Amino acid sequence: MSTCKFTESVEKWGTFEAEMPGERDGNPFTDYAIQGTFKGKEETKTVDGFYDGDGIYRVRFMPSFEGDYTFEIKGSFSDEVYIGAFHVTPATEGNHGPVRVSYTYHMAYEDGKPYYSIGTTCYVWELQSEELQKQTLETLADSAFNKIRFCVFPKHYDYNLNEPISYPYEGTPMDSSVLTSDNFQEYVGCAEGNNFDYKRFNVKHFQHIDDCVKKLMDLGIQADIIVMHPYDRWGFSEMSAECDDLYWKYLIARVSAYRNVWWSLANEYDLFPKKATEDWERYASIIQEKDVYNHLRSIHNCKSFYDYTRPWITHCSIQRQDLYKSSEMVNEWRIRYKKPVVLDEIAYEGNIQHGWGNISGKEMTRRFWEAFCRGAYPGHGETYMNDEGILWWSHGGKLHGESPERFKFLQKIMEETPAPGLRPLENQWDEVGASVDNSLQDIKYYIFYYSFMRPSFREYHIDDETEFEVEVIDTWNMTIEKKGTFKGKFRIDLPGREYMAVRVREVK
Repeated sequence: MSTCKFTESVEKWGTFEAEMPGERDGNPFTDYAIQGTFKGKEETKTVDGFYDGDGIYRVRFMPSFEGDYTFEIKGSFSDEVYIGAFHVTPATEGNHGPVRVSYTYHMAYEDGKPYYSIGTTCYVWELQSEELQKQTLETLADSAFNKIRFCVFPKHYDYNLNEPISYPYEGTPMDSSVLTSDNFQEYVGCAEGNNFDYKRFNVKHFQHIDDCVKKLMDLGIQADIIVMHPYDRWGFSEMSAECDDLYWKYLIARVSAYRNVWWSLANEYDLFPKKATEDWERYASIIQEKDVYNHLRSIHNCKSFYDYTRPWITHCSIQRQDLYKSSEMVNEWRIRYKKPVVLDEIAYEGNIQHGWGNISGKEMTRRFWEAFCRGAYPGHGETYMNDEGILWWSHGGKLHGESPERFKFLQKIMEETPAPGLRPLENQWDEVGASVDNSLQDIKYYIFYYSFMRPSFREYHIDDETEFEVEVIDTWNMTIEKKGTFKGKFRIDLPGREYMAVRVREVK
């Protein structure tokens, strides 16, 4: 009888793993199946396992409750049926479970702790050198970012012509030495010279993805996994439906048991020349069937929005729709979609030639505050030219911009905001006003943000009975000045500078 190695004790929302030997003949990725059924007092779930190379099969499971569990693992991968038991302990400090939608427009961890998303984008940070990956994780650890968008597949685009450290499939790539910043767009889709078997996964590539997701989890960062994208020269964006579905199921089996996973079906889905809405809907149905933990799900646009009212979409993952407008549109999107609005691309702080990658740190910070005060959640990226050719937006490494330090300050303000978050005040025609959202309307808490406007004073009148504490926040210089307590109509003097906000809180 062969041996099954498995985790005997795991914390709530941790990852149980069982390892078993099995069939090697033929193509283990397509020829054999493996499933595990897990039973506890409060839940029963069946999940797919996966082949992990060298005759080894694995099944992973995330328990949502404490107590004793049993498992049964079987399938055509082996003649044996594996059974066992394990114990689930309380969640340790810092483990709050997966992030869920909360009060329609906001998010919270499964244990109820509010989650205020401050995201960043590093498309293929995990496919760079080991030294650069380490630097990226060190930068993230010293930042306010609690979500990062990144791809499973390598990226082919301007500033992204180098080869990744590994490929998702067995095979060989084209000779990339011919690529330049002038001709790279001639080598798109499945360029001549690539020879990959899209039915045989490179397990070392996916083992590395697993490891990166876990390292992000240890930092308290959500892994917003971009499953597909159109910036491709290896043919990964043009696989058959059969190969696409195989990939989706394999990836879900590997990483869905990690609590910090989000699913982004695609980056810029509308740029795929050979995918239709039917394909995206099919992938969504696979996630809904195979991801038994119901992680957050969305799909990201270039120009044309996907229909974010689709029931499988949990939140809007939005890119700005023209050169200027981004956070300013949040009120409209909240009304239209009635879901959390996550502005994953509101342009990038940097100085490259492309219009999406050369806004200032002040403008990035303004867009963050504007989004937050309108009840949405902003995302950052950085594209500064440098001698090494390492741009955070794709490669990670170090941050060079002025906005990330301001996000630490904003994070403090967010964490002081009563749950679940903010909503835009109506009829605020010459300022951005926010109050507490949904069921907590009895809490009198307001932020008024003036962005590029420069008032020297503002008058307020919320009601005649409540006593309010008032503070002036300089969002760029990162200061908070207490102005005192007021009742009825009152006037607050301001410095006549851009990027100021006023916070008004009921005195309890």
